[in-house]
Amino acid sequence: MALLVDKHRPRTLDNLSYHSDLSARLRALAQSGDFPHLLVYGPSGAGKKTRIVATLRELYGPGVEKIKIDSRVFQTTSNRKLEFNIVASVYHLEITPSDVGNYDRVVVQDLLKEVAQTQQVDLGAKQRFKVVVINEADHLTRDAQAALRRTMEKYSPNLRLILLANSTSNIIAPIRSRTLLVRVAAPSEDEICQVLKRVGEKEHFRDVEALNQKIAKDSGRNLRRALLMYEAVHAQNEVVTEKSLVPPPDWEALIAQIADEIIEEHTPARILQVRAKLYDLLTHCIPATTILKTLTWKLIPKIDDELKPDIIRWSAFYEHRIRLGTKVIFHLEAFVAKFMRVLESYLNGIELDFD
Repeated sequence: MALLVDKHRPRTLDNLSYHSDLSARLRALAQSGDFPHLLVYGPSGAGKKTRIVATLRELYGPGVEKIKIDSRVFQTTSNRKLEFNIVASVYHLEITPSDVGNYDRVVVQDLLKEVAQTQQVDLGAKQRFKVVVINEADHLTRDAQAALRRTMEKYSPNLRLILLANSTSNIIAPIRSRTLLVRVAAPSEDEICQVLKRVGEKEHFRDVEALNQKIAKDSGRNLRRALLMYEAVHAQNEVVTEKSLVPPPDWEALIAQIADEIIEEHTPARILQVRAKLYDLLTHCIPATTILKTLTWKLIPKIDDELKPDIIRWSAFYEHRIRLGTKVIFHLEAFVAKFMRVLESYLNGIELDFD
């Protein structure tokens, strides 16, 4: 059975329930006959992917929804073979090059070159170009982004790129200058409540306005998360009232438990226990940067105000290390050890030099 977030995902630009002015602009671009490269950015759960899928439907018709998953093998210069999954229709491809880590340049170069050099299969297609949607574009390495820039220049007649990112800060300037930037802002809490109410009517759930408002607030204006929380509440309670508990995601509850353990004891043995839980989160595909950010905000309320700037600074430091490195567990564990050292030194009245 499909989750509500997938079951009730809008398929067309007309069905999108907020940012109607943005939908109108995307429709105008799709109908203009001169569709540009796009860089679509905004916070997680704002609806970037949904809007792009609806725009592709506007470009090509319902055929873009007939997708298949292909497994491709790429070979690096060191003869290492990379297996990579591609979601494709006749008209477009969807890829996530950051899945292969530092080898993303190989995927970008080989795959986009191959796509750009092949003609459109459907001779009756509305557009002569193909579209490649690149997820997590802000996680691409600098080499991959440089390769992407060259591809955009060389093959623009046969290829259009749509880059999806949470932020433009990690996208190099040459790519930003060659794309039309489209910002998708997070929905307001009222807009999330309206979506929850509409989904509830379709599912014949009892409408509890106060509960919808609580979910909208707790979700952090992330619509995907709000719908998952909404479904969890109705799955766990036969009768839903405004006093029904909204369960946090399992991974968030585990991070809260890790924060409590870090505060309770500052020993190597405790670091080993925390490492096991961090590995558990990573093996369940929780991004390392999400773990670090959530852990930081769980720890901050538990310490004195005097320590908070230092902890946030170290969190930012290790987040940068995570983006540069490949073994993310090293940097997560290093942050935990650093936090314990800073807190222990503060409690014992020892001055630390952080320069």
